[in-house]
Amino acid sequence: MNFVSSLSRIMPDMRESHPMPWLLVLAGCIGMFSATSTGSTRAPFLTDMAADFSVSLPAVANLFGLTATTWGVSSYLVGAASDRYGRRIFLLASPALLALTMLGASLAGSYSMLIVMVALAAICCGAFTSTLMAEVSLQTADSHQGRALGFVMSGQSLTLLFGIPVAAWLGASIGWRGTHAALAGLAIFAACCMAMALYVRDRSSVPLKRRSNEVRSLRDVLTGPVVRLFSALVAERLCFGLATFYYASYLRTVYAMPISAVALPLALFAVGNIVGTIIGGQIADRFTYRRVNFAVALLISGALGLPWFLLQSNVNVTIVIGVLFAFFNALSRPSLLAALADVPAADRGVIMGLNSSVASMGWLMAALLGGWLYSGIGFAGFGPVIAFMCLVATAVVLPDSRIRARQTS
Repeated sequence: MNFVSSLSRIMPDMRESHPMPWLLVLAGCIGMFSATSTGSTRAPFLTDMAADFSVSLPAVANLFGLTATTWGVSSYLVGAASDRYGRRIFLLASPALLALTMLGASLAGSYSMLIVMVALAAICCGAFTSTLMAEVSLQTADSHQGRALGFVMSGQSLTLLFGIPVAAWLGASIGWRGTHAALAGLAIFAACCMAMALYVRDRSSVPLKRRSNEVRSLRDVLTGPVVRLFSALVAERLCFGLATFYYASYLRTVYAMPISAVALPLALFAVGNIVGTIIGGQIADRFTYRRVNFAVALLISGALGLPWFLLQSNVNVTIVIGVLFAFFNALSRPSLLAALADVPAADRGVIMGLNSSVASMGWLMAALLGGWLYSGIGFAGFGPVIAFMCLVATAVVLPDSRIRARQTS
């Protein structure tokens, strides 16, 4: 009985007049997992792909930068278009076309053809994720948005936990080309799930917020509070990017860990990220001041960043701090997304599209800054940078901390 009552407190939306659109959220989680897997799962095969195409390892690694840039541009353009023309076509066509690009990558006969396929895949991913986040926020009551967006974003965390290890396992037997073909199958599955979710929604419900045909300029959309949220997003993604890009190298360099031993710390890091994302969605919906939720969680993760990279004497302590960092960083993310969703429905697509575009800037900055720090002062510089950027993000959003209370009062 206690378990049932506890569950009802955690998920009260099952008893309310506007229940969570679970089919759409689940399909969105699968789609997010599929989209992020297409780029991240390339990591174990960099040397194999470089040898296959007779190019240098950095040439293949630079495909990550191409993916992030193209994804960001596509997110903005399609997000803005979806506000005017609707989201169904992008939600259904993007994963289907993504499957074709993955098949094309698996059959690529030259490095230039691979570049084309990777760029097209990133366009599809950007088109899907921007419209997905906007659609989920439009189909979800304001009281549930943190949880809904958090569950959808957990698909990204699942890539760290399952996508990359499974891709490496598959690649041992079918190679990187076979793995890309398997990713095409995953994209088709995501498209089918999304089609089912949209079909059921159309038969059983109506949108909570209607799409508007009003054309809004970017200057009108980018209000002061939104710009400040995007600035905080860049800082937050920079911190998380420094952690995810270089954590494995940090463990191998400082503690001389073999690559096989790094798998467990990375899996625990991913678990902390998933749990933090789910609980963060609950917090975003339970407490009115979403910017305060974001700031407090991010400050804690920034404080953890200092000992995480400065204390280099005990690997177990480093692993535990890494899990806590991932947890609190993820705890902040749903509140930030829910705060971004607190805009007029007519602007939701472009805002969520810009969310991916701005986030990609943070990822790129993390990759560049991390390499400069490593070559200059080593991993000891990562902790202070993470702590400082978390402090900056907090200072940026706190002046608007009461904005949702004014909107809902």
